[in-house]
Amino acid sequence: MALIKSISGIRGTIGGTPGISLSPLDVVRFSAAFGTWLLQQGSAKRIVVGRDGRISGEMVQQLVMQTLAALGIDVINVGLSTTPTVEIMVVQQQAGGGIIITASHNPREWNALKLLNHRGEFISAADGASVLAIASADAYQFAPVDELGEITTHTTAIQEHIEAILQYPLVDKAAIQAANFAIVVDVINSTGALSVPPLLEALGIAPENITLLNGEVTGKFSHNPEPLPENLTELSRAVKSKGANLGIAVDPDVDRLCFVCEDGSFFGEEYTLVAVADYILGRKKGNTVSNLSSTRALKDVTLRHGGNYFASAVGEVNVVETMKANEAVIGGEGNGGIIVPDFHYGRDALIGIALFLSHLAREKKTIQQLRNTYPNYFMSKNKIELKEGLDLQAIFKDLQEKYKNYPVNTVDGLKIDFETDWVHLRSSNTEPIIRIYSESNLESSASNIALKIMQDINESSKKMG
Repeated sequence: MALIKSISGIRGTIGGTPGISLSPLDVVRFSAAFGTWLLQQGSAKRIVVGRDGRISGEMVQQLVMQTLAALGIDVINVGLSTTPTVEIMVVQQQAGGGIIITASHNPREWNALKLLNHRGEFISAADGASVLAIASADAYQFAPVDELGEITTHTTAIQEHIEAILQYPLVDKAAIQAANFAIVVDVINSTGALSVPPLLEALGIAPENITLLNGEVTGKFSHNPEPLPENLTELSRAVKSKGANLGIAVDPDVDRLCFVCEDGSFFGEEYTLVAVADYILGRKKGNTVSNLSSTRALKDVTLRHGGNYFASAVGEVNVVETMKANEAVIGGEGNGGIIVPDFHYGRDALIGIALFLSHLAREKKTIQQLRNTYPNYFMSKNKIELKEGLDLQAIFKDLQEKYKNYPVNTVDGLKIDFETDWVHLRSSNTEPIIRIYSESNLESSASNIALKIMQDINESSKKMG
């Protein structure tokens, strides 16, 4: 499996040949390149490093930290943590940057280095290109023995994150406590087990009302870790069997969030952002942002509140840039990623949980009733393996010609808007696949559009040999 180098970090499978997988040599090379780039920026010679619960996490983290120390950079080790927690700690510790060791929703054989700047935000595409250039040239200068960096351990990062959430003005602990929710949580054998239950208890949920699934931090994920309905059947069954008010699922690094309704049905990962945006916009006027692959329901809710909606290319750094440019008060991605800019510019399932529960408690509705207050669109999410040598841009150009009578957007892959539906196809930042997302107000239409586009892709690839 080739290494994937993108705005989502340096990602690959563990084991195998250097340069082909995420080998120890590659971990050292890219850690050294990032540390070198950081020193060139003149930022603080201090980096926060944390990891999710993956099997390979501790091994990769030791390589990362010792490499940075060899460059003369001090390391703040927050250990088992979450992506948003590390982002917050970069700012809190006045560090020059951060590295999160996580492959997010990818299966357990994957790992990755996610790279943060001094603001605790993912580095830009241009900065990422500079890091890759340093790695390609092996242009590092390691420190002499008397100038090696120090590694210190910081054990309270998650608790500090939770305390900051409790202080956020729109988090209503009193309303959540009064609602007396019973909640089932699937933390997928990773650091959600260390962060979600303490957060819920801090919000006033009684410990006996919290049921934890897959709560042992082993990294041996009990199911595919991407929080999609087909992977959350255990959570759905548990919510129904225990008579819980709702279910919560996060991914291994706790930056994606989705909910299950009291009847075991799925609230819809696309509607996590919609619901939180509805809550915030009802109390703070402003604009919203999501990526091109996200539901149009966010635009509908934004317009209802008198704001303007803007779409970005896929990828957290792109969403953040668009949010800043348009002074958005809430944004994120339809994969369950929530970005609350006056908290921090990063996808954060923990602040998302607190705001969603505040909304649900204040509305005094069941979660299914809350879902019924939003536009009912259906999305079909599909993927095709990206075969080596496939000229994806040529295929996109062929499809653009075929559908030239419809509005198209080529900012990120190819998005085609039909009369009442849309389809978006693009290469993934995190896997060697083509993603095909389509949406319609009819479930059958969304599926049929996706199937038709997949057939078009196959025909184009055959035509091109």
